[in-house]
Order: sequence, then C-alpha cells, then structure tokens
Amino acid sequence: MSIADLTARIRAFRDAGDWMQFHSPKDLSVAIIAEAGELLQHFVWKSPEESWQRSEEKKPDIANEIADVAILLFELADNLGLDLGTEMLAKIDRNEVRYPVEKARGSNAKYNEF
Repeated sequence: MSIADLTARIRAFRDAGDWMQFHSPKDLSVAIIAEAGELLQHFVWKSPEESWQRSEEKKPDIANEIADVAILLFELADNLGLDLGTEMLAKIDRNEVRYPVEKARGSNAKYNEF
C-alpha cells in the first residue's frame, strides 16, 4: 500500500468520526510526542542489548506504538498539504549530502562535526 493510499485511509477514518475539528497542527504534534513517549517507555533504562531483547519480547506492543506515531504523522502532513513521500525523499537527498559515506561511515557525529 502506498503512502497516498494509507493517508487516504487515515483521512477516511478521521472524517467518519468527525474528528478533523480536533486535529489542528498543534494537537497532532502534541499527540505525536505523546505516542512517541509511549514508544520510548518500552526502552527507558535499557541498555542497547536489552532494548533489542525488549523489541523481540514486546514486538506487538511496540508495533502498535510505532503505528500510532506514523498514523498521526501521515495525517499531519496531509492536513498541511505536504506529500509525505516527496518530503521524505527530499530529506534523504539532503542527508546524503550532509553525511557523505566517506566521512560518515561508522560515525555517529553530526554532519557539522566532520
């Protein structure tokens, strides 16, 4: 299913519930952060190794939280008239310039620290 198809389904669900009135950019942004916090809660105080283990043990719960964040993000982009696929591709293009493989490979440094 394409991003456009998913977005249309999200929009249809929202509209069936007459919820657009509650989905301002601010409210969707707050909801994204709230859902991202629920996702993060699975990993608080876990080592990297423990986080991988937790990811396997709680995969359905974590998948639900990831889906919540994605649904809200897709709707926010749609409400703002942004083509999420186009915006994501443009960002990947910018990241490829900022993080050239010859400098960034194996490094967690920010692009302005190379």
